Amino acid sequence: MSRNFCAIDRRQWTGGLLASSASLALASQGATRLLAADGKAPLQRFPRVMQEFLVQQVRAAHQRSLDAQAALKTHADAEAYVSSVRERIAESFGPQPERTPLNARVTGVLDRDGYTIEKVIFESRPNFPVTANLYLPKSSSPVPGVVGTCGHSVNGKAAEAYQSFSQGLARLGYACLIFDPIGQGERLQYADENLRSQVGVGVREHIHAGNQQILVGENFPMWRAWDGIRALDYLLTRPEIDPQHVGVTGNSGGGTMTTWLCGVEPRWTMAAPACFVTTFLRNAENELPADTEQCPLNALALGLEHEDFLIAMAPKPIVILAKERDFFDVRGAEEAYGRIRKVYELLGKPENIRLHIGPTDHGYSIENREAMYGCFNQITQVSDSSREPEIKLEADEALYCTESGQVGELKPTTVFGFTRQRASQLAAERAAVAPEQLPGLVREVLQLPAALPASPPHARILRDFGKRDYPQPYATAYAIETEPNVLALSYLLSPERHLARPRRQGKKAILYVPHRSSDQELRESLWLREQLEDAEVPVFTCDVRGIGESLPNTCGTNTFDDSYGCDYFYAVHGLMLGRPYLGQKVWDVLRTLQWMEVYGYEEVELVGQGWGALIATFVAVLSEQVQGLRIHDRPPAFTKIAMEEHYEMPLAYLLPGVLESFDLSDCDHALRSKLRS
Repeated sequence: MSRNFCAIDRRQWTGGLLASSASLALASQGATRLLAADGKAPLQRFPRVMQEFLVQQVRAAHQRSLDAQAALKTHADAEAYVSSVRERIAESFGPQPERTPLNARVTGVLDRDGYTIEKVIFESRPNFPVTANLYLPKSSSPVPGVVGTCGHSVNGKAAEAYQSFSQGLARLGYACLIFDPIGQGERLQYADENLRSQVGVGVREHIHAGNQQILVGENFPMWRAWDGIRALDYLLTRPEIDPQHVGVTGNSGGGTMTTWLCGVEPRWTMAAPACFVTTFLRNAENELPADTEQCPLNALALGLEHEDFLIAMAPKPIVILAKERDFFDVRGAEEAYGRIRKVYELLGKPENIRLHIGPTDHGYSIENREAMYGCFNQITQVSDSSREPEIKLEADEALYCTESGQVGELKPTTVFGFTRQRASQLAAERAAVAPEQLPGLVREVLQLPAALPASPPHARILRDFGKRDYPQPYATAYAIETEPNVLALSYLLSPERHLARPRRQGKKAILYVPHRSSDQELRESLWLREQLEDAEVPVFTCDVRGIGESLPNTCGTNTFDDSYGCDYFYAVHGLMLGRPYLGQKVWDVLRTLQWMEVYGYEEVELVGQGWGALIATFVAVLSEQVQGLRIHDRPPAFTKIAMEEHYEMPLAYLLPGVLESFDLSDCDHALRSKLRS
C-alpha cells in the first residue's frame, strides 16, 4: 500500500534540481565553443532589476482592478461587474473546445460500508482519457454531487488528503468525482517504458506541456479547466446526482482549478477553493513561481485578480479555505475575501461568501476539510454534521482505473501529441508571408508598440570595471533605460580607456546581442572572437533585460536555469501582462539602437548568438537601422520546437500563437539582403 504521495511544493521545486552554471548553459548551445574559462564570474551588477520592474507592473495592474471595484456602489453596478469579469475570463481562457463524446466507462467497483467507489475513465477530448474515482453514497434518492480537483500529488486522486475529502463527502451523503490531473496519478504524459515520468511528475509535466502549447495558440489553463468541465458533464449524466446541488473543491493546484472553474463554468451551485486564493500581486512580490496553468494568458492585462474568478460565480455560496502558514500568502486571501464580500453585499447575499483560515501549513488538512463540509451541508441540508467521519484509506493500486496504473496502456493522444498535430497542420496551412507584411505580424506577436518613443532613452555611464580580456583592451559600460526602471547594459569596446559618452566615429557600428552574458561571451566564445577580431568599426554589446548584468538571483538561490526558476517566473508573468518576455527583450535592443543613433550610428550590423540570435532576427525585421545580420546557434524554427517531445527552449523565448502567423523561415526570407555568413 502506497500513501506517500510526495506533495512537493513550489518552495522545494525552486530550491532544488538546479541546473548548471552560466558556462555550462552557454556550452549547451550546440556548436558554441568556449575558450578556457578565466575564473572571472560574469558581471551581474543589477540582479534585482527584473523583480522590481515586475512588481511595479503587477502593482499597476492590481491597482486598476482595485479602482474598478471601488467604483461599485449599487446592485446594478455589482451585476455589471460580474458580467464584466465573466467576459474577461472568457477572453483570457479562450474559446472552449468542442464537446465531443465522453465515451465513459466503469472499469471496476469497490464496495465499502455506506458507499462505493467506481473506477471511471472518460475522454475530455477525443482519445484523451481522464481517470477518476466516483465515490457514491448508498442512497435511494439523488444526492448532491461534487467534482474534486487534485493538487500536485504524484499519485493524484489516491493522495491521502484527496481520498480523505472524497470519502468524507461520500460518508456524509455526497457523490464525489475526483479525477487525476494531467501529468499526475494515472495520467503521465511523458511516461517511459517503466511508467515513470521522463520530465518529472506534476509541476514539471505541466510546464513542459503548457509552455510548448503556446506556440500553436493553445492555452494550458483552458486544457486543465476543460477536464473539470467534462468531469461535471459526466457527473450530471448519472441518475444518482441531484443537479440542483453540484459543487467543486480542491487544494493547492486543485484550489487553482476550483478557482478557475468558478470563472469558466456557470453550473456550479457551491465552491470551496483551498490553499490557493491570494492575489497575483502577493505572488509576484513574494517571488513565488506558479505552473503554466496557474498563470492565465493576459489575465493581468485584462484587469483580473484571483478574486474575480470567484466573483464570476456571485452570489452563489463560496468558502475560501486558506492557511495561516501557507506560502500562498494568507494576507492576499483576506484581501480577496474583503473585496468579494463587497460585491456579495451589493447583491444582497453577504452570507454566501466565507473565509476560513486553518492554523497550519499548506495542505487540505482536516480543519479545512471540515470547514468545507460545514459550508456544503448548510447549503444542501444533506447532513447536520461538520465533523469528518472516520476515514479508511485505500491502497493506490486499489483505486487504479487502468490495469497498469497508467493511461499509456490505452494508446492515447498526449498533450504533446495534440501540439505536434496542430503544429503540423499550421505548417501545412500557413502561406508564405510577404516581406512587407512581416514587420506588422512580428509586432503583433511580440505585442510591441507601433513606434518607438520620440525621445531616445536616457543612459548612465558606469564606472570603469577594469580589463576583462575582451577582444579589445578596454570597454565602457552604459546602462540604458529602455523603459522606466528597466536597464539594458551596453559595452563599447575600445583600444584605450574611455569614461564618457560614445565618440562619433562614422555611421557604421556592430551591436552584439549575447546568448547569456556579453561579459562572459566576449571572454570565452571563440565564435564571437572570430566575428570581432577584424572589426573596423566600433563594437557595442547589449545585455537585454533578464540576462547578463541584470540576470536575476530571485525565486530562491541560483534558480535561473531551473525550468521553474526566476527566468520562467518573469516569462510567465510577461504572458499574463500581455507582454511576452521575448518582445520585451527585442524592445531593449530597439531602444539601444535608438540610443546609438544619437551618436551617428545609423548603419548597424547585428551579431547574435543563441537566444540573442533569435532576438537579433526580430530586431533586424523591425529596424531599418540594421543593415546586416550575423547569427549563430539560433533555433531553426518554432515548428521544430513544437514538434519535439523533449524540446529545451525556455519559456522566455516562446511566443503565444506565433505559428498561426509565421515561422523563422519567413524572417530569414525577408532578411535575405541583410544576412551575412
